[in-house]
Amino acid sequence: MDSTGALAVEYLPDLKPSNHRSTRQDLASRTWAVVLAGGDGCRLRPLVRRLFGEDRPKQYVPLLGPTSLLRQTLDRVARLVPAERTIVVSQYDHARYLDRDLCDAAAPRVLLQPENRGTGTAVLYAAHTIRRMDPDAVIAVFPSDHYVREEDAFVAHVAEVSAFVTQYPERLILLGARPTSPEAEYGWVRPGAVIGETSRGPICRVQGFLEKPEPESAQRCMATDWLWNTSSFVTTLPTLLGAGHEFLPEVDDRLNLIAAFSGSRHEGWAVRQAYSMTPTSDFSRGILEHCPAWLGVSGLSGLTWSDLGTPHRVVGIASTLPVRPLWMAPGRNTADALASLLQTRAASGGRRR
Repeated sequence: MDSTGALAVEYLPDLKPSNHRSTRQDLASRTWAVVLAGGDGCRLRPLVRRLFGEDRPKQYVPLLGPTSLLRQTLDRVARLVPAERTIVVSQYDHARYLDRDLCDAAAPRVLLQPENRGTGTAVLYAAHTIRRMDPDAVIAVFPSDHYVREEDAFVAHVAEVSAFVTQYPERLILLGARPTSPEAEYGWVRPGAVIGETSRGPICRVQGFLEKPEPESAQRCMATDWLWNTSSFVTTLPTLLGAGHEFLPEVDDRLNLIAAFSGSRHEGWAVRQAYSMTPTSDFSRGILEHCPAWLGVSGLSGLTWSDLGTPHRVVGIASTLPVRPLWMAPGRNTADALASLLQTRAASGGRRR
C-alpha cells in the first residue's frame, strides 16, 4: 500500500479466477497437501484434561463436534486434494491417536517424526519426502488444529491460489485472515503491491511480517490493515526447498542426509539420526519474518478463522456453533473448565505466552 492507503499494482497476471469443479479436479492431480499434526498443544492441555480426562494434543480431540480437529481438517482438505497426495506430519508419540483418526480406507500418508522439532522442520521434512515422488509438485500446507467456518469458500480460495502458484512457481502465497481484534499471539502480515487476484480479492506481495508482536504493535497492525497469518500457504516444491536451503540451512542439510537411505531398511535409523542433530525451527520466525521478495499473501475475505490456541478461543467458537459440542452440555466438567479459564485469564492479565 502507498502512503494514502491505496493498493499499489506491481503486475497483474493473465489469470482468471475460477472455482469450478473441473478446475479443482485438475489442480488435485498436481497438488499435494501437507497437514501439520506434530504439536503438543501445551496451552490447551489443562482444558483437554478437564473435559476428556487425558492429555491428548488438541488436534486429536473432538473439541468442536463428533470428530477430532485433525479429522475435520483432513475432511476439508479432501475436497481439493485426494488422500494419496496428502501427508500428515506427526510424531512417534502420537501414533496411538493417529490410529483413531486414520482408520478408513482413504487414509493419507503419514510421516512420523522422532520428536517435535518445530514447524520449520516438519514442513521441510514433508517437502524432502515429496521430492522423491513428485519433484515439481504444488504444495498446500495446513495446520491440523484450526477452525474454518465457511469450508467450501475456503477450499475454493485455496484452489484459486494454487492456480496462481502454478502459473508463478517462484511464489509462496500465505493465506491471511481479516483481523477482528489486535491479537498478540498471531503472526501479522502487511500486504504490499498487488501481484495477482482471486475472486475474493487481490494477491499481494508481503511488505512486512511480525510473529507474535507486542500488544502495542498488534494494535498498530490492526489499525493499518495488516492481516493475520493463518499459517496455511501454497507454493511449489522447488520454492519451498529453496527457502529451506537459504533460511534454515542446518535443518535442510540434516534432512538431505535421509535421502541416501530412502526405501532401505536403514531409513528409520537415518531419520532418527537426522532429527537427533536437527535444531528446532519455527517456519514463521525462520523464513517468513525475512520477507523474501517471492513471498505473497491472499486475504480470506468474509471467512471465519481461528487457530484455537487458547481455551478462550475454543469456548468462543464453540458457543457460536449451530450444534454445540457435547462437552458444553450443562455439567460439572464444563463448569469447572470455564471457571478455570476465567481464573487463568484473570491471573495472566493478558500476558502473552
